[in-house]
Amino acid sequence: MKSGVSSAFQEIDVHNMTRVQAITAIDAKLRKADSSVYQLRVIHGFHGGTVLRDAVRAHYRNHPKVKRMELGLNQGETTFILREL
Repeated sequence: MKSGVSSAFQEIDVHNMTRVQAITAIDAKLRKADSSVYQLRVIHGFHGGTVLRDAVRAHYRNHPKVKRMELGLNQGETTFILREL
């Protein structure tokens, strides 16, 4: 992490991974996220299809650490809100 950059926002790029690889990587990132992290942006891509995006969103829809998801204008990423400010 760069000096002066808040750890409250974290990001993980899983596009070009298989579903299993992506879930494994996201699970590891969520396990490492301490209480200072309130947002995790998952970059899953979109132009190659929606299979990975849909799998990520379905898998984490009821995950205990993910309070809610934000589905912005960019269909290639999903933001997990881990805690409210």
